[in-house]
Amino acid sequence: MYKTIIVEDEHHLREALSLLLEIAAPNKTQIIGQAANAEDAVSLIDQLKPDLVFMDIMLESGTGFDVLNKTKHKAFHLIFTTAYEEHAIKAFKYNAIDYLLKPIDADELRRSMERIVERQEKYVLETQLAHFNMDRKKNPERLVLPTQEAMHVIKINDIIRCETSGSYTTFFLNGGKKIIVSRALKHYEEILLPPQFLRVHQSHLINTDYIVSYSRDGMVQMQDKISIPISRSHKDEFFKLMRD
Repeated sequence: MYKTIIVEDEHHLREALSLLLEIAAPNKTQIIGQAANAEDAVSLIDQLKPDLVFMDIMLESGTGFDVLNKTKHKAFHLIFTTAYEEHAIKAFKYNAIDYLLKPIDADELRRSMERIVERQEKYVLETQLAHFNMDRKKNPERLVLPTQEAMHVIKINDIIRCETSGSYTTFFLNGGKKIIVSRALKHYEEILLPPQFLRVHQSHLINTDYIVSYSRDGMVQMQDKISIPISRSHKDEFFKLMRD
């Protein structure tokens, strides 16, 4: 639930946006304030510290850019709303999530909210990764996996294998548990390093400690009774590692 402020100089447009948010993003926003002019907008943002601000560009007694330049509180997602296209380039210099033209379309608003969720997930993951990298020498046996439900701290040695599907990676753990995270496998390949872990296929990263058997025809059976194909491009590296 994002604490939200709407900055818009026309009352009926503020009300219309509030209703659209209920339709396009139900249970995702809580309107905590509305402002019609630049001065009130600055005061509300600094006082209420929102997570999300919808910002009209042309306001009474100023512009949305004036508001952003004056606020002390900066840690919020920003979506510009305007009837004028010519401000788009300048708007994105303020790290805006989106630039919605009036009248605002419900589908476009929904996509904007989805971008906020994606950005938030990416921020959480990058923050956790930064902490992980700092602590890696002190505590190298653990990995933080962020999901929408929780932050999972797992032992690296418990990872049997990882499988990717698009921008998602599934971790299969010792004991039968699996965790799905919104991050590509390549990211974790840079953390889970050989010789313990090895990328054997475009879609698979395995923990070599859990290999049960492997065949010359290019299949490796893991402890969880799943057979993983070894791609042609990874065969030489795999069999060299097994020989060593």
